Amino acid sequence: MNINEAKRVVFKFGTNVLRNDDKEISLSRIYTFIEEISKLHRQGKEIIIVTSGAVGLGAKKLNADSSESLSIKQACAAVGQCQLMSIYEDGFNKYSINTAQVLLTEDDFDNRIKYLSLNNVLNTLLGLDVIPIINQNDTVSTSELEGSENPLFGVSFSDNDKLSALVASKLDADLLVILSDIDGLYDDNPKENPNAKLIEKVENITEEIENYGQSASKGGRGGMKTKLQAAKVVTHSGGYVIIANGKVSGIISKIFSGEKTGTAFYPVQQLSQKRRWIAYATNITGQIAVNEGAKKAVIEKNKSLLPIGIVRINGCFDCGDVVSVLDENNQEFARGIVNYSSIDCAKILREHSDNIYKILGHKNYDAIITKDNIAVL
Repeated sequence: MNINEAKRVVFKFGTNVLRNDDKEISLSRIYTFIEEISKLHRQGKEIIIVTSGAVGLGAKKLNADSSESLSIKQACAAVGQCQLMSIYEDGFNKYSINTAQVLLTEDDFDNRIKYLSLNNVLNTLLGLDVIPIINQNDTVSTSELEGSENPLFGVSFSDNDKLSALVASKLDADLLVILSDIDGLYDDNPKENPNAKLIEKVENITEEIENYGQSASKGGRGGMKTKLQAAKVVTHSGGYVIIANGKVSGIISKIFSGEKTGTAFYPVQQLSQKRRWIAYATNITGQIAVNEGAKKAVIEKNKSLLPIGIVRINGCFDCGDVVSVLDENNQEFARGIVNYSSIDCAKILREHSDNIYKILGHKNYDAIITKDNIAVL
C-alpha cells in the first residue's frame, strides 16, 4: 500500500511524545504535528486524533503528584483536559480547521447501541471537515487510571493505544499511526541491548512478534505490548498500522512522503463490524472453557457452541453478555455473546441441547453461543 493513498487516518499521540525531556508540554512539537496534519487535511484526508497527556498536564498545572490517589489523578485529568484541548484548538484554528472534543468511556464501546451511535457521530464530524480530538474520559472512567487485576475481567480499552485501535476499527480507517518515543518494534529492548534490530515490516502478528513487546515506558501507560495489541485489532479490521518515533523532526511528513520509518503492520483479514465489536470492543465478564471437539467445531467448521462441549464456567455473567472462550489449556481462542447466564450454563454444561428445557424449565436456544455471535481471535 502507498501510505499517501490512505483516505481516513487515525493519529495516536502518547504522553511521552507530547512532553520534552523536562516533562514539560512540548508546544513546538505539538504545533509541528498540527502543521503537518493540516497539510494532510487540505489534501482531503479525513483525520482523527487520539491523544494522551491530560493527567500529566493537569498534575503540572496543579503542582500535584498524580500517583498519590485515584481522586487526584481524576482531578488532574479534569484540569489537564481543558489545557490539552485548548492547545489543539488554538493550533488548528490557525489553519482554519475546526476541532471537536470527544471524551469516551468503556461503556461507549461495551454498550452496542452507544457503539453504533458513536460511529454516526464521528462520521458526521468527519463529513463536516471537523477533526475529532479523542481521549478517554479519565475524570469519570477509572479503568485506564487504576487498571484491573481480576483475570476474569477485561475492559474494552485500558489505554489510549487500544482506544485508538478501536476508533480506527470502528471507522474503517485505512491507517493508524501511533507516535511514541521509540523508533518502532525491535527484536529486543533497544534501551538495554544496543544490537537490537528494528523490524520494519510485520505481515502477521505471531506469538514471536508478540513476545517482542516490552512493558510500559516510564511516564506512559502503554508500552510496546499494548501497541502490538492495538496493531492486531486494526490489522484484523483491514487497516494498516505504523508505529514510529514522534520525537523525530517532521515524522508525519516523512511517513506520508514514503520514507522508511518505524514499523509497518499489514492487514491479515477483515472481520465483520459485529465480530469486531465482540472481539475487541466489549468488556469481558466471564469465561467458558470447552473441550477440543467444541474448539475445532468453532474454529474449523464455523459451528455454534453447544452445551455438550463446555467443561467449565468461570465468573458471573448474564444472557447477552460477551464472554471469553477458552480451550482446555486455558488459552483464549474466541469471544462470543452468550444466550444463557452463568448460573444456567453451569447447570447444562456437558448436556445435550435436547435436555436444556427439562433442566432449566425454559429454552432460549440450542446453543450457548450461536455461530453468528462468535468471533475467533
